Amino acid sequence: MRLKSLFLVFFGSSALLSCIAAKELIAPEEMGIRRAPLEEEILNPPKFEYSKTPPGQSKRFKRAYENAPPQIPHSIEGMFPITLKNNPCLGCHMPDVAKQVGATPIPPSHFIDFYHLPKGQAPKLTDIDKARWNCLLCHRPQANVQPVVKNLFKPEYRTPEAQEKSRLHEVLFEGVGTKK
Repeated sequence: MRLKSLFLVFFGSSALLSCIAAKELIAPEEMGIRRAPLEEEILNPPKFEYSKTPPGQSKRFKRAYENAPPQIPHSIEGMFPITLKNNPCLGCHMPDVAKQVGATPIPPSHFIDFYHLPKGQAPKLTDIDKARWNCLLCHRPQANVQPVVKNLFKPEYRTPEAQEKSRLHEVLFEGVGTKK
């Protein structure tokens, strides 16, 4: 019991001394990426514009990583509000229409009922999953801005097609110990 108390006092005091030492070693100006005191923070973000290119005339972006949601390369002006009953994205991106208009088709993973996934099932649906009607939760239009911090991430793709197309529906159960 006495040894346990000494042990707790020793580690408690060493933790306290570490906090005190750390407080003296790291100045507020050295914390984070801004390298300036919080009181001097500039609150005006840099000006930027989203693409004004209409749908069907823009250049597609490569995916950030395998199975990443694709970025929206065209203007989305006039497409709001996106609701469960009114989703203008579906007019061009439904798989049966997308090939005809040259749009990226909605992948098969959007036609899977993920509610049953914990049970090891992934029922296929005839229409888009009702949990995926709000496209802007994952897909965002892009602006031409410079990042604050340089991105050193280099994606690796298992197949060349993965740069342009999602394979999530094929690898959904990969590594989770359940069968399709």
